[in-house]
Amino acid sequence: MDDRLIVALDVPNALAGLELAEKIGDAASFYKIGLGMLTGGGLALANELKQEHGKRIFLDMKFFDIGATVEAAVRGIAQYDLDFLTVHGDPHVVRAAKAGAAGSNLKILAVTILTSLDRGDLDAGLILPGDVTEIVATRAARAFEAGADGVIASPREAGLIRALPEAAGRLIVTPGVRPSGSDAGDQKRIETPATAIANGADHIVVGRPIWQAQDPRAAAQAIVAEFPAR
Repeated sequence: MDDRLIVALDVPNALAGLELAEKIGDAASFYKIGLGMLTGGGLALANELKQEHGKRIFLDMKFFDIGATVEAAVRGIAQYDLDFLTVHGDPHVVRAAKAGAAGSNLKILAVTILTSLDRGDLDAGLILPGDVTEIVATRAARAFEAGADGVIASPREAGLIRALPEAAGRLIVTPGVRPSGSDAGDQKRIETPATAIANGADHIVVGRPIWQAQDPRAAAQAIVAEFPAR
């Protein structure tokens, strides 16, 4: 199994998520569970896939709060022995998350700019003016300086982030990846799996092109087949 592919289990509840994982079988070894499944048994599913099926788990919570709250929340999640957890990339959030994860193997990934956003969205949110790519690279550098184990960014920015001195030994995980010919959906800054990996991503996250496919296992295998050799 090639763990560079992370399958997003963006389905309504834990039962649907487990059914999907069983359909995919050994075509994937790494799964993302996000906020959409939190009230549908998401943490229970994460624990079951990790402990009973030997899968790696990326918990995509995107925490953003005062430091004490983030630290406490991350400390609770660290007890589950999961692999990745997302927080927003603001330095105070990253530092708090790293404090909460201390003593565990949980990797803290900092969100730079969501891949569903473009310059118009940032303007609407009163975000710093300027080129989106440059803002992403700056946020990534500051998150690394605050101790982030990696960042979340679009595959279009992966190469620029990988070139940062602060990125040495850090992870780059890219959503906004679509196999050749796939619909972009709500993603605005997208690339193919091969391009994302070639640009410096360690892992890509793919959801709808897999779970909406008639044969999710075959869809996952097709994506892995696009990867350049290690």
